[in-house]
Amino acid sequence: MLIEERIKRSMPKAVMTMRDLRDAALQRVQYAPKLVGAVHLEGLSFVQPVWRPLIQALQEVVEVDWSAPRDAETDWFSGPVTTIAPSSLSAEPTVVSCADPRHEVVESLRWARGLIASGAAKPCEIAIASPSTAPWDDHFLALSAEAGLRLHFAQGIPALATVDGQRCAALADLLLRGLSQKRVRRLVSLSAGQGLGLDRLPERWLAALPRGSALSTVQDWQRAISDAILNDSSLDRTRAVLPVLETLAQGPSASGKSAELFLRGRSLQIWEAATRSAPPEALELSLRNIRLAVETDAADSIVWCTARDLAAAPRAHVRLLGLANRSWPRNTSDDPVLPEHVLPAEELDADAVGRADRRHFNVILGAASGSVVLSRSRRSSQGSRVGRSPLLQGRPETAMSRARIPEHAFSEADRLMARPADAAGVDRIRAAESCWRNWHVEPLTPHDGQFGTDHPLVVAALERVQSATSLRLLLQDPLGFVWRYGLGWDAPEVREQPLSISALDFGKLVHELLRRAVDTLEPDPGYAKASEGETEEALAAAVQFVRETWPLQRPVPPTLLWANTVDLAASLALVALLRKDTNEAATRSWTEVPFGQPDGFVATRELPWEPTRSVVVPNTSIKLRGTIDRLDLRRDLSAVRVTDYKTGSPPKNAGRIVIGGGSELQRALYGLACRQLLEGEPQTVARLLYLGGEPLALKLHDLDGAIDLIGAFINEAITLLRQGTAIPGRLAFDRSNDLRLALPASPGYERRKRIAFGKVGAGICRFWSAS
Repeated sequence: MLIEERIKRSMPKAVMTMRDLRDAALQRVQYAPKLVGAVHLEGLSFVQPVWRPLIQALQEVVEVDWSAPRDAETDWFSGPVTTIAPSSLSAEPTVVSCADPRHEVVESLRWARGLIASGAAKPCEIAIASPSTAPWDDHFLALSAEAGLRLHFAQGIPALATVDGQRCAALADLLLRGLSQKRVRRLVSLSAGQGLGLDRLPERWLAALPRGSALSTVQDWQRAISDAILNDSSLDRTRAVLPVLETLAQGPSASGKSAELFLRGRSLQIWEAATRSAPPEALELSLRNIRLAVETDAADSIVWCTARDLAAAPRAHVRLLGLANRSWPRNTSDDPVLPEHVLPAEELDADAVGRADRRHFNVILGAASGSVVLSRSRRSSQGSRVGRSPLLQGRPETAMSRARIPEHAFSEADRLMARPADAAGVDRIRAAESCWRNWHVEPLTPHDGQFGTDHPLVVAALERVQSATSLRLLLQDPLGFVWRYGLGWDAPEVREQPLSISALDFGKLVHELLRRAVDTLEPDPGYAKASEGETEEALAAAVQFVRETWPLQRPVPPTLLWANTVDLAASLALVALLRKDTNEAATRSWTEVPFGQPDGFVATRELPWEPTRSVVVPNTSIKLRGTIDRLDLRRDLSAVRVTDYKTGSPPKNAGRIVIGGGSELQRALYGLACRQLLEGEPQTVARLLYLGGEPLALKLHDLDGAIDLIGAFINEAITLLRQGTAIPGRLAFDRSNDLRLALPASPGYERRKRIAFGKVGAGICRFWSAS
C-alpha cells in the first residue's frame, strides 16, 4: 500500500489507478443499462482479477455473456459461457528451425508472400506473432519495406526508428554526454526545416568551423565562431547560437528548455512522453520504450503482434516465432521491488507470464483454420545456442538453411539469391563473383593490382608534385600509393574526443612548438645566439598558444590529459632547441621551411629562398615539395645543415640507416632541396635528430649516394606502375598500415599471392632490403 500511495501522489490529477477506476465504475453501475446495455465478452481467454468485481456487478443490471476459447479461465464467471469450438486444421502444424532471429523474419515474409501469391490466403487472414516482439521488430521494419508487403505492427513501431525519434535521440545524447561538434552537427541537421530559430542562421554556418576540433565547451565554440566571423563577416549572425549552446551545456536539467529550442510536433510529443515516464537522466532508456502508431490498417494487412493480441483476435493462417526454451513460455523472474520472500508471486501476479504464454499458444492453435508454422532460432541474436521450447515436444522439426532456395522469394534481392542464373546477369553480382574466384587463385588478376599500361589515373598520380610522405608510400607500398593518391582513398579521422593523440599528431605537435619558438627568436636575438632562458621563454609562449588553439582545430584529449600531452611535447622540443650545435653569430636558423609550394603560396616570414621554386629528383620525373623541420644557414651561404626531427627513440643500428628501405627519405630530400635552391655550392649536412630517450644525432655521410639510390628506387617504382602493376609493400599487411582495411582480411591471401607478387616486383623488392 505504501508503494501504491507513493505512485498516486506522483500521478497527474486526471489519471487514476485501475483499482480506483474500477471502484468509481462500481459506484455508478446502476447507469449501465442506459450507457452500455448488454455486454458480450468475445474471445477473451483471461480477465484480470481487478475487473472481475465490476463484471459481476454488471451481471445484476444488464445481460453479460462470454464467448470464450476452450483454454480460457472462466471459473469465476457466473454468467452464461459459450465455448468456442477449436477449428480443424487441414494439416498438422509445421515446425521449423532457422539460423537466427533475422532468418526467422526472412522465412516469415517468404511464407506470407507464398500464401498470398498462391491465393491460399488474403493479407487480412495472415498473422505472425511471438510473446515479445522486441527481438524481431528492427528486422521486420527493415525487410518489410524491401518486400513491399503491407505489414501492420499492432504494438506500434519504436519511436527511435523514425526521424522524429532520432531528433529526440540526438538531443538526449547531447544533454547526457555533453557538448561536442559531432553531436551538435547531428542535432542541427536533424532539427533543420522545422521553422526553428536555428533555421535563420547563415546557410552552412557549420561549414566555417574547423571539422576536426572537438569543441567540448561553450568557450571553445565561442572562440571558433569568433575566428570564423573574422574570416567571413557574413557569419556574424552565428553568434545567436551561443545562448542555445549554453542551454545545452546545462545537461539533463535543461531538458525542457532544450526541447522547446529543437523539437516541434510529434518530436515534442515523444520527448514529453519520455520525460513523463522517467527522470531526464534516464532519457535513453525511456525513449527506447516509446512506440508510435503505424498508418497501416490491420483489416487489410498482414499483422505482426504479440501472442496475447493474436489470442484475442485470432487469424486463420499463423506463424509463431521464438519457440525457444527461454522465449516461449517465458520464465517468471523475481520482482525487484517486491521479491518472493516479501510477497508471493501468485498474489502479486494473478496471470504469470509462463502460464499466459502457454494459454495463448493453445488458443492461437485452436483458432487457426488455415495453416500453422511454429518457428524457432538455433542461435540468439548474440550468437549463443538456444534449445527447443517445451511446447514443441513430440513435434518433428525441419532445419532450414540460411542459403536455401525458397519456394517464394520475399524481395528482388531474395529472388536473385534463389536464381543464380538471373543473378549472373547483374553487373555488380558478376563482378563480386569474379572477385571471389580471383581471391582463391595464385596468379595475379585484375583484382590484385593489375590494370592497363599507362593508366590515366596512375599517370596523373605520378605526375603530381610529390611530398616526402607520398614518395615514401610510392616506394614502400605501390598499391597503397595508387589507392591514396590515384583513387583518393584515405583512413577516416577520429572525430570523437580521444584519450590520447596519435604518434603522427604528436610529432606535428612537437614540430609546431619548435617552429613557433624559433620564429620568436629570429631574427632578434637570433636562435643561435639566444640564451637558455630566452629559449625557454620562447618555448613557453609557444606552449601557451598551442594549448589554447589546437583544441579548436583537431580532436584533443580531455583538459588534464591534453595539458600533460603538451608538457611532454614541450620537454622534447626543449631538448631539440637546446641542442644547437652552433653558436656562431653568422648563422641564421629557420624551422618548418617550405619549398616547392604552388604558385599561390604566400610566405608570412622571411625565408632563405623563394618557397614556390620546384625541386626535382635527379634522373627522374618527380618534382618535390615539403617542409624542412630545421635549417641552419651561414650568412655567407658557405654551409647549410638540415635536421629532421624524430620524436621517438632511435632504432637498433640507427647509424647504418641510409634510406631504410624507403622509410627514411626526409634528410636526403631536404639536403637535395638545399643544393638546388641555395645559391652557389654550399657544404650540406643532413641529419636525423632523435629526441626520445637519450638524444641522438645521425649525419648522412654520403648525400650524393643516397640521392642516387632514391632516384633508382623511384624509377623502378614508376616503371612498375606505368606497366600496369601495383603490388602491396612489405608492411602492407601490418596492423600499423592505415590502408589495411582495403586488403583481404584473411592472411591466406598474402601467402597465396606472395610468390606472384615477388616475381612481378622483383626489381623494387631489392630496394626494400637496402639500409
